[in-house]
Amino acid sequence: MPLLKLAKLNSQAEIFHSLQGEGISMGLPSIFVRASLCNLHCSWCDTAYTWNWEGTPWQHEEPTKYNQSDFIIELEPQQVAKIISAYPCKNIIITGGEPLLQQEAWIEMIHCLKAIDPTYRFEIETNATQLPNDAIAALIDQWNVSPKLSNSGNDRALRITPEALAFFSSCPHAWFKFVVQSDADLKEIQQLETQFDLPRQRILLMPEGRTPEALTRRRLWLADICRDQSYRFSDRLHIQLWGSKRGV
Repeated sequence: MPLLKLAKLNSQAEIFHSLQGEGISMGLPSIFVRASLCNLHCSWCDTAYTWNWEGTPWQHEEPTKYNQSDFIIELEPQQVAKIISAYPCKNIIITGGEPLLQQEAWIEMIHCLKAIDPTYRFEIETNATQLPNDAIAALIDQWNVSPKLSNSGNDRALRITPEALAFFSSCPHAWFKFVVQSDADLKEIQQLETQFDLPRQRILLMPEGRTPEALTRRRLWLADICRDQSYRFSDRLHIQLWGSKRGV
């Protein structure tokens, strides 16, 4: 069984109990498990320590490059399940990075937790470039799908995977969250909505921003658009509560 490659925080895996800060489950108490590694390299990413390694050419708004050995920890899925089970919470959010790069190991972790308590509930946050296999698709209660736009700095061929987007579009427990900076992003979202038949009632628009001040600049503008065009609005609750910090 492959080991899980997780983000490292204070010499331990980045696993923490908090409130979901984004999307349809915003405000829900949850256990977060942060995967390392990502196949995309978004210029505004707030978890660049999962992919922006020393010696790589990827560009980010902040110039820091990270040493992999300092920011990745490898654990057996059973070890991760044991850590999670110590928390008094049954909603598990597998985030990243891009979690679907490690599907087999997550499947094992989920089975371990289900053996402890079958009421555990699982959400995966994904960039929609990886197609879930049948085994993991059967185990996930909610997909938090965040397709990336051109504002991310990724080439379209890297950030758009038609087969994966078709899967999520047809999945009744998938929700689509787009990070919005400008009016140009809205046109791009609507093109993807049409091309992949994304249900508008399951689309959320979220202002881009890694600080309360940045979010404030875009929040009201985007809220008006959501109201007028029948999109859901998502804030970034954790940024409002705790700022741009890890492990919260």
